[in-house]
Amino acid sequence: MDTRNSVLRTKFFDRMCHWTMVACFFLVAMSGLSWFFPSLNWLGNVLGTPQTARILHPFLGTVVFLLLVVMFFRFVHHNLLVKTDMIWFRHVLDVLMNKHGEKLRIGKYNAGQKLLFWGIMSLISVLFFTGIVIWRAYFAALFPIPVIRLALLAHATAGLGLILLVVGHIYMGLWVRGSITGMLTGYVSRAWARQHHDRWYDEEVKPAPDAPVKHHS
Repeated sequence: MDTRNSVLRTKFFDRMCHWTMVACFFLVAMSGLSWFFPSLNWLGNVLGTPQTARILHPFLGTVVFLLLVVMFFRFVHHNLLVKTDMIWFRHVLDVLMNKHGEKLRIGKYNAGQKLLFWGIMSLISVLFFTGIVIWRAYFAALFPIPVIRLALLAHATAGLGLILLVVGHIYMGLWVRGSITGMLTGYVSRAWARQHHDRWYDEEVKPAPDAPVKHHS
């Protein structure tokens, strides 16, 4: 890869966490949907027999939670809202139409990505703690039936919400050309960085005059 015209945006460790989490989340989501919607019962086959799926589902869900905890601490400093995020909100329709006439002063992640980050982290927390309550093999006996029923409702609702957020995340990744490649290889072009994350480009990517090119994560 010609790194003279590209910049490292996502390190290998972060990409591996992301794609491992994606694989586990896919299996967990498919099995969960198969129980929530009877017409989608066939989706449970991704984890084998119904009995095997019920055993693996909570363990894989725990893996998803732990990987997201790792990603939280590695990315939270990039996802704190700042004043310049208001520029993105004021031009959100232009962003959705893929128009880039205005300088939006976007950092490493835009305001929409930040909201997605906090939404995913909030919902996975709800899923984990309610999952503990309803994990019949180990913990369910410790809680009264009304608590388990409420946990089941919250778990199902949070699960559907998280799936919708992930679908939106996938859609935006496909919509913004170059995003998927960046998460596969770790690199994006300098033109992509300048167009989609101009403040990040100016502050962390763009080399100083007469200075050697440096690559930032």
